Amino acid sequence: MTIKVKCPEKGPGWYYRLSRFFREHFGGPVYKIPLDAGFSCPNRDGTIGRGGCSYCYNPSFSPHSGAPGRIPLEEQLRRGKRKGKGARYLAYFQSYTNTYAPLEELKTLYDRALAEPDVIGLSVATRPDCVPDAVLHLLENYARKHHLWIEYGLQSAHDLTLERINRGHRFRHFADAVQRTRGRGIYICAHVILGLPGESREMMLQTMEALNICGVDGVKFHHLQVIEHTPLAAQYRCGSLAVFKTAADYIALLCDCLERLSPGIVIHRLAAQVSAPGLLIAPIWPESAGQIAAAVERELKRRGTCQGHAVKDKHACFD
Repeated sequence: MTIKVKCPEKGPGWYYRLSRFFREHFGGPVYKIPLDAGFSCPNRDGTIGRGGCSYCYNPSFSPHSGAPGRIPLEEQLRRGKRKGKGARYLAYFQSYTNTYAPLEELKTLYDRALAEPDVIGLSVATRPDCVPDAVLHLLENYARKHHLWIEYGLQSAHDLTLERINRGHRFRHFADAVQRTRGRGIYICAHVILGLPGESREMMLQTMEALNICGVDGVKFHHLQVIEHTPLAAQYRCGSLAVFKTAADYIALLCDCLERLSPGIVIHRLAAQVSAPGLLIAPIWPESAGQIAAAVERELKRRGTCQGHAVKDKHACFD
């Protein structure tokens, strides 16, 4: 069964932007300030595995990760603030696995971030296999007074793909984490990478359907990028890895995915971004993030569709 969604004839609404979500909840913009709080990752320190995910090199996207001498959390927040009165912020614990520490250490770090003026909440990036109930209970307590997102790195709903990229967990860990997080006042965002090795278009669309059924609140899209200092870099250089050749190729697939994603899911990002361009090997496109967003709107408008236009199962929809 396909659920038909009424798409806009003009103006915003082709997909559910995070900026729109913040305006609806706070009456104005809210900005995320990325932080490196010194966390490690169980897929690097030997607890689950070593070497990390095959695509991951944190300094490529986290402005403070890997810098000599970690900048104090409060200073990172101050540097990340934008000019202008009335601006509000989420402290975005971004680098590595930001629930992978003893509870008291987590509480100290989260409290420090929330003590900074104009910080109204947290966004915590982590792995779905690193949220025991005690951690979720801690986050639930914060969510009673503050706006709170937890961002689970899923990447794909297919276990074969997760194994291929050395993710170190299975889809069932993600589904379990989402189920245990729901009902606590915490918004749930899933990270997804399009174009992972061995994945077909149909497999990526199946991941969208899985996200609908799990009932996430947000999705952050990335396109596969080849970064220096990663196992994927060696695969790419020896010719065994393909990436999207052009932004247009990616945008066409991304629109397919948006059409199959429930219209109530907030889109946090449309494409991956590398903050240190010298680390990006491929693909290198001339389009900026804003140009990609505009192209997505144009393509959805050309098709006469929008986010959620082709959700297959009514049980996958939620409001």
